[in-house]
Amino acid sequence: MIVLLPPSEGKTAPAAGDPVDPATLWLPKVAPARRRVLGRLSALSRRTSARAVADSLATLGLSEGQRGELERNAVLATAPAAPAAEVYTGVLYEALDAATLAPQARAWVDERAVVFSGLWGVVRLTDRIPAYRCSAGVTLPGIGGLTPYWKTALTRHLPDDGPVLDLRSGAYAAMWAPGPQAVALRVLHERIVDGEPRRSVVSHFNKATKGRLVRALATAGVTPASVDELLTALRDLKYAVEERPAAAGRSRQADVVVREL
Repeated sequence: MIVLLPPSEGKTAPAAGDPVDPATLWLPKVAPARRRVLGRLSALSRRTSARAVADSLATLGLSEGQRGELERNAVLATAPAAPAAEVYTGVLYEALDAATLAPQARAWVDERAVVFSGLWGVVRLTDRIPAYRCSAGVTLPGIGGLTPYWKTALTRHLPDDGPVLDLRSGAYAAMWAPGPQAVALRVLHERIVDGEPRRSVVSHFNKATKGRLVRALATAGVTPASVDELLTALRDLKYAVEERPAAAGRSRQADVVVREL
């Protein structure tokens, strides 16, 4: 079983540590693809003229107040690196709180979690990376859209023997499409409005619920042999899971319905 996660926009920059070596990250066969993105991103971020800086910010979807992200990207090849579990600090990772897991549960997460990244393609939580800013939706000069770029690079190398729990969304979900041995999970908040149940996706709590869900699976040491066993395990952990119709040959689709945030 593997668990597919998005990265987080919020990252903690390591204070010390050797720089990243793309060849030591998970799936070393995609190291050349990683180096190419790293080089293009750093070159884009090193430009200093006012017009070039404005263009770089626009390319990366950053505001003028986020110019520090360009400075960080410019020195990625020599910046201190630390385990991805310590670098990613957004809502999902705060809820997962991998550092406080019992040793056996932490080993479960380290072995099964796969984080998708616009810069690295995929990493494990134990892989050492620097803090960076580059989403999968970015179009880099000389490379093009990172989502199709990584889809081409990763499809040949990612294990596809399931079961797969897919907690990605948007451009990260489009980077690789697992088959019917996977289930893509979204989180819905249900509330009563005028006496009727209404469901919606709430971004912050969607991420927090996914982090708590992975933590619960790790703590329970769940090792399902199929998607059906995985969905049963989630229900045993008191999650309200409802499966939705899915296209033949594609990932199965399911909702976790949360009534209290």
